[in-house]
Amino acid sequence: MTKQIVWPEGKTFAFTVFDDTDYTTLKNGPELYQFLYEQELLTTKSVWPIKGDLEPLVGGSTCEDPEYLEWIYKLKEQGFEIALHNVTYHTSKRMQINEGLETFKKYFGAYPNIHANHVGCMDSIYWGDERLSGFNKLLYNLATRFRKSGKFKGTTHESNFFWGDLCQERIQYVRNFVYSDINTLKACPYMPYFDNRKPFVNNWFASSEGANCQSFCETISESNQDRLEEEGGCCIMYTHFGSNGFYENGHLNSEFKRLIKRISSKGGWYAPVSTILDYIQNQRGKYAISNKEHRELERRWLMNKLLYTRGTS
Repeated sequence: MTKQIVWPEGKTFAFTVFDDTDYTTLKNGPELYQFLYEQELLTTKSVWPIKGDLEPLVGGSTCEDPEYLEWIYKLKEQGFEIALHNVTYHTSKRMQINEGLETFKKYFGAYPNIHANHVGCMDSIYWGDERLSGFNKLLYNLATRFRKSGKFKGTTHESNFFWGDLCQERIQYVRNFVYSDINTLKACPYMPYFDNRKPFVNNWFASSEGANCQSFCETISESNQDRLEEEGGCCIMYTHFGSNGFYENGHLNSEFKRLIKRISSKGGWYAPVSTILDYIQNQRGKYAISNKEHRELERRWLMNKLLYTRGTS
């Protein structure tokens, strides 16, 4: 059994967001983050430190845009955490990955503390069918028609895309499974955890489903907010704030604003993802997940993807 977390300063639960930077530009990002700041809700915003030279599957602005970088600096000064979403918006080889990590350090004073894989990047860390084992892996490969079997090479030594050692040396946390439950810590009670079968990642964490505005609002519905508070849980939302739905026609989505205002008015702890994960680990100690516990997480995630979100990425 994992230890029940007592949140700081008498707070009854924890709430934060990891925002994958897909689609984000100066046209759709600043007003949303200003709104979060006004609600005193400090979260984690990922970036691409360098501009790619290939066509992205999903793109957006990078830190090579001076005006965009100035905005990211402002977010950091306000207390938002800046994270990594691969070094750019397409697959990168080791030399480019190292360049991207060094550029991140040059811009922000340290290597990224936290990372999430970007869609389609072959340099992703333990991605595709590598996330699973045994029968769960077989089910995943059957569901995806083996399209993602052995595709991702970030931890394959002989590959040009290998950077597992750099991840291990420089990054503390990497996101893995995403669940529909608002209480991420209930869905993944072991996080942050170390998996000795995946040694290039120091600590894994999970998130709650919110890829677009509709699913985000469904997860943080009023009843779910109240349950999160009652359970004394922790929610780490996964999202793409730059995607359609959050900010359209010059305005933030009204339901998103209403629900964010509601949850930010409760007695929660609203801190960036790494801050919350550090706190959990300091309270509980470093957790090494067992094979049985990990298979449970795999099965729950796989069923969640197939039955609720109808996806397998």
